[in-house]
Amino acid sequence: MVERVVATPVATELIERLLVQHGPLLFHQSGGCCDGSAPMCYPQGEFHLGHQDVLLGEIVGCPFYMSAFQFDYWRNTHLTIDVVEGRGSSFSVEAPEGVRFLTRSRLFTDDELAALEAAGEPPRADELTG
Repeated sequence: MVERVVATPVATELIERLLVQHGPLLFHQSGGCCDGSAPMCYPQGEFHLGHQDVLLGEIVGCPFYMSAFQFDYWRNTHLTIDVVEGRGSSFSVEAPEGVRFLTRSRLFTDDELAALEAAGEPPRADELTG
């Protein structure tokens, strides 16, 4: 099975710590504005998903979404969530840790794209909540 999003070991370790501190989390790939295109991490229930947000997968058991508009551009891209030193957004829960999440990307291979096409489109938030 081809995953659209994964986490590095450093990101996995941070997410596990944040889960202990904050409880269930979700990620949303920011599409711009004040945070550029940073992956944002929020306690579940504190970020309102839009009906068109696309569920790319899970990292460390946390759902990872991006807007449908952004997905149209990134659909052929594999995302790896990493951590770097420095302050990111004050909106994302890792900000007080002195680090920030960062998205690294690469294009899917032809074989990966074929497998993703066979699996079908990822679900949108409104399909998951009814």
